[in-house]
Amino acid sequence: MIWTPHTTVASIIEQSGRFLMVEELDADGKTVFNQPAGHLEEAESLLDAVIRETREETGWGFTPQTLIGIYRWQVPPAETTYLRFCFHGDCHDHQPELPLDDGILRALWLSRDELAANPQQLRSPMVLRCIDDYLAGCRYPLGLINDLK
Repeated sequence: MIWTPHTTVASIIEQSGRFLMVEELDADGKTVFNQPAGHLEEAESLLDAVIRETREETGWGFTPQTLIGIYRWQVPPAETTYLRFCFHGDCHDHQPELPLDDGILRALWLSRDELAANPQQLRSPMVLRCIDDYLAGCRYPLGLINDLK
């Protein structure tokens, strides 16, 4: 059997010390917080994926500016592995009338402290790590990502 990680993208959007997050249901039906995030689809670029996922999960347009980091998370005990590409950028063109993706309860703005106060409500350890890396100044040019066709 060939092993394949789940490739995902996420967006970090900050306004006045608060981050655009989604409240969603996980696979067990538990309510959790996550960045706007999702899986890379076939033949889709990473940048197109993060723009699409942000719109689908929040109703906001998203313009990526930098790569915050690349994160590998192996979920115990199932051994599912996620490979997350996290981007920072700006949101624009909010369309609150758009239906949100299945499982998304709402989009909301939360501070880092609000998120850290309830770590059991975070979808994964990547949520706070991505925010902390962003706050620490981690920024890499989008030119690091190359799509060859």
